[in-house]
Amino acid sequence: MARHTFARTTFAALSAVTLLALGACSSEPPSSDAGDGGSDGGSGSDLISVGFSQVGAESGWRSANTMSIKDTLTEENGFELSFSDAQQKQENQISAIRNYIAQGMDVIAFSPVVETGWDAVLEEAKGAGIPVVLTDRAVETTVDDAYVSFIGSDFIEEGARAGEWAAEQYDGEGYKVVELQGTTGSAPAIDRQEGFAGAIEGTDLEMIDSQTGDFTRDGGKKVMEGFLTAHDDIDLVFAHNDDMGLGAIEAIEAAGLKPGEDIKIITIDGVKDGMTALADGKINYIVECNPLLGPDLAEVIEKTVAGDAVDARIVTQDEAFDQEGAKAALPDRQY
Repeated sequence: MARHTFARTTFAALSAVTLLALGACSSEPPSSDAGDGGSDGGSGSDLISVGFSQVGAESGWRSANTMSIKDTLTEENGFELSFSDAQQKQENQISAIRNYIAQGMDVIAFSPVVETGWDAVLEEAKGAGIPVVLTDRAVETTVDDAYVSFIGSDFIEEGARAGEWAAEQYDGEGYKVVELQGTTGSAPAIDRQEGFAGAIEGTDLEMIDSQTGDFTRDGGKKVMEGFLTAHDDIDLVFAHNDDMGLGAIEAIEAAGLKPGEDIKIITIDGVKDGMTALADGKINYIVECNPLLGPDLAEVIEKTVAGDAVDARIVTQDEAFDQEGAKAALPDRQY
């Protein structure tokens, strides 16, 4: 499916929010935090009933994203939120969305685990007259008008910014690069890989290996351990998120090498743990992917329910950080 680049917009930062880490729950059944509403579009009050299906709790970024949504879509702000954790399984998300359809939610929102396989459930939501909003990740679908808006970063640009910095710093050095990919089939994994590859094309940076670490710290550590066993000439790691980069740091240190020096590391996200590692010199560069999507989501939902037009694509504003930038940003970092 062709992708289009839309104008970048800046969303209001979520104010006075304390972001708490959420524990992964891969051994538990899919969780759902439902409000008091029934199946008649919520409680019958003036609250807007929203069903939200989250990917999971696989990373610090995802935890911050979840808290932004929960702390924005509150009763005090005019919403009745039903929340479910898909534990990174598409079948769990589809089940949750069908449950929201059956409940007659005013709006359904979700961050899709993967890009494809959504046509049937999106057609069902459309048939029920329930608008759908995508957050963070896109889908590929043949359903016309399947969703009213997609809110999130430009993942291709994120990968390109990481690759451009790598090219500026290391072209001419003959660097050997390994890549820690995100979840196979997910939009950020596909797009960040594409953006980075395009940016280093024509340089002497050589991608010698690329495997998925599934966006998790443990996955990044295990894959990096395999890379270090298979290759004795790794100069640079490109990780699709901070958590995998942090896992790579553990593997590099266990191998008796210095992350950020013996092996350079570039990541995407900008969560506190990653920014701290950057400030400490263990990561060399981070391209931000802002997780605080709650305010934008709330605005889109309110406009949609009111019958007002909304932008079909809302691209969030992201920054990028070197070591000094991380040191300056950390004291006021919300996530």
